[in-house]
Amino acid sequence: MLCPSGYFPLQKAETCIQTLQQWGYVVQVGKTIGLQNHYFAGTDEERLHDLQQALNDPHIQAIFCARGGYGLSRIIDQLDFTAFIQHPKWVIGFSDITILHARLQRLGFPSLHAPMANAFNDGGVEGASVQSLKAVLSGQPIHYCLAPHAFNRLGNVTAPLVGGNLTIIAHLIGSADSIDTTNKILVMEDVGEYLYNVDRMLIQLKRAGMLQNLAGLLVGGFTDMKDTTIPFGKTVEEIVREHVAEYNYPVAFHFPVSHGEPNLAVKLGVSYHLSVCENEVVLKEITESM
Repeated sequence: MLCPSGYFPLQKAETCIQTLQQWGYVVQVGKTIGLQNHYFAGTDEERLHDLQQALNDPHIQAIFCARGGYGLSRIIDQLDFTAFIQHPKWVIGFSDITILHARLQRLGFPSLHAPMANAFNDGGVEGASVQSLKAVLSGQPIHYCLAPHAFNRLGNVTAPLVGGNLTIIAHLIGSADSIDTTNKILVMEDVGEYLYNVDRMLIQLKRAGMLQNLAGLLVGGFTDMKDTTIPFGKTVEEIVREHVAEYNYPVAFHFPVSHGEPNLAVKLGVSYHLSVCENEVVLKEITESM
């Protein structure tokens, strides 16, 4: 467990550490848990060293990121994935960890967009989010059946899942880690953004050619949204619907990935069958036995 981005107090990680141990995992706590350099979990050099050490260690089976926030883009280009490629492992997290997910997608390795340490606090251990992570780590294939939404666009598709935090997806455009969305199911969520900025980021994705050729779109939670003094005049759902109205791929709103609850674990970089019907939405992982 480590913090490659924002500061996270050690005491807030204790419930998560204890729970992972109860699940049977040996938890190695990185030096960046509880380490603080202003906003960050240590200096760039300290966070880089901690993450690089975890990527290199062949005995580590998963890198659990305790918090997102901001900071990975400051060190991503200094990371060496040579040892990771020889001994791949799960990278777990969301939000700013989308940068790591994007790099792994480019390298051809799956990763886990999943709850982080805070989700284990306040009685969350038995909640759907944390339990979904436990299920995935134990080897259960993902199979989620969800309620429909009035804005959904119906359809069926089989394709790999990519994406994560919308701000980070937009942030990566033009970089070596820009996400290839062609013939992919894109999942996106965000927190604390102004409505006009969500509109602007979707226009940026559209102008970069990232919305035109999707196989499907999963619109997750957009929590704690903000509006301007003069209201923008549309909800997040209406903004998204407007920007994808000209396309014909299936779209599912209120997919349960979010900075709030629920935030179910999903594997990025693996293929799923997505079925958006009038009465339900089904996301089912494609396994070798299928």
